Amino acid sequence: MREIIEKLKKDIAGFKDEAEFADVGIISEVGDGIAKISGLRDALAQELLVVKGARGELPAVAFNLEEGSIGAIILGDASALAVGDRVKKSGKILSIKAGDELLGRVVDPLGFPLDGKGVIFKNPEVAKDYSLERRAPSVLDRESVNAPVHTGIKSIDAMIPIGRGQRELIIGDRQTGKTAIALDTILNQKQDSTETGRNQVVCIYVAIGQKNSKIAKIIKMLEEAGALSYTIVVSAPASSPASLQYLAPFAGCAIGEFFMDSGRDAVIIYDDLSKHADSYRQLSLLLRRPPGREAYPGDIFYLHARLLERAAKLSKEKGGGSLTALPIIETKLGDVSAYIPTNVISITDGQIYLESNLFYQGVRPAVNVGLSVSRVGSAAQTKPMKKVAGRLRLELAQFRELQAFVQFASDLDEATRKQILRGELLTEILKQPDGEPVPVENEVAILYAAINGFMDDVLKKNVKKFEKDFLEYLQKLHKKEVLEPLTKGLFDEKTEKALNEAVRTFKNLNKI
Repeated sequence: MREIIEKLKKDIAGFKDEAEFADVGIISEVGDGIAKISGLRDALAQELLVVKGARGELPAVAFNLEEGSIGAIILGDASALAVGDRVKKSGKILSIKAGDELLGRVVDPLGFPLDGKGVIFKNPEVAKDYSLERRAPSVLDRESVNAPVHTGIKSIDAMIPIGRGQRELIIGDRQTGKTAIALDTILNQKQDSTETGRNQVVCIYVAIGQKNSKIAKIIKMLEEAGALSYTIVVSAPASSPASLQYLAPFAGCAIGEFFMDSGRDAVIIYDDLSKHADSYRQLSLLLRRPPGREAYPGDIFYLHARLLERAAKLSKEKGGGSLTALPIIETKLGDVSAYIPTNVISITDGQIYLESNLFYQGVRPAVNVGLSVSRVGSAAQTKPMKKVAGRLRLELAQFRELQAFVQFASDLDEATRKQILRGELLTEILKQPDGEPVPVENEVAILYAAINGFMDDVLKKNVKKFEKDFLEYLQKLHKKEVLEPLTKGLFDEKTEKALNEAVRTFKNLNKI
């Protein structure tokens, strides 16, 4: 009898007071991509959870930490789960693997490949884990923006320059060419890095809530242009759950931070944050978060602020890398005073505003120069572009003032008529088709010719022919003394004189 008592005492002494199931929760409610979980007392916000359903394990993220339960978003097909399924903590915050192997690949917001090209990381242990939510670099870790991201779009590079580490919003109605501007920027990085000798800019395109056909078309276009080799596509199409659409921009940003931390330059395009806000609203309202203005929860501002604040130009002590953010916002009937547009306008360092009326008039890209602004300005321009573009904005502003009088052209004095013709000429020069970015030296050369009156006698219908022939002429005969210094950002007296003489000679040889 004593032996039995001793054995029981030993067993009781070895028994832990904390039950092993303290870290196991049970689903009490599930549906529409979210789950209510009872238990899991020690779960952290944004912690990765593992749900054991009938069809195997599914990941989830702890979203709402309430007194008696946890609101979680399911990362996958929630129809496979049922009330009573068990949930375990993983002890990890949601993260994505980042590395050079991602270049040229299409992934989902969890880092799984979608392009059918097989495994991304041959050795996953070596790849770095980057948290989807991460604190933005502090003010002391940053330096001021001082190098350009050339888009290859004349109107933007000249008047609304984008710098490495900047946050520039692209805003406009449906079908006004917002994505086209972003894609031209990606395409232009190929020639900009090879010609200017700068580091290759890595591009990350985040597709949020887009049609699968549109994403496939974009990937094909990038591949054909040879731009996919330095681009990563993070895809969360309209067919994917709201949870993945919500995570997509954070996943793209984490990948961008890997390149920034390794001292390189990256550009990330969020296409678009209007759909991201919609997916967040859907998840929030299902989880009973109180709705605010336009039914968006109040922290939607904080959500986009902490995402875009992660774009930065790091100081030399921190490696000197940069992450440039180009968020896209879709307005309805040009209403920029709606909740989400005003939020993102106040977070970013400027906006490129695309106007429907200009688009329908045939001005492509349909950039409204009056409402567009870059708060970095000429700090993100090369010396030649600074010198040429200074007068361009002023002349276009004067033209817009006088545009209302064009219909009464017969009553105008000679000076006003000349100004209107100059404005129409500049507007014509700034037009360019999608998918054909212009190298920076060509932009400077043609704008110099227009601003300095060399094209005043060229008919509107002949402007494009003049531009094409003039740039070909420079390429063949004046590459060394004009184009090469402009490419390197040099614009001394010698270069300006050579450019001036080249334009004059071309004008004498060609009567267009």
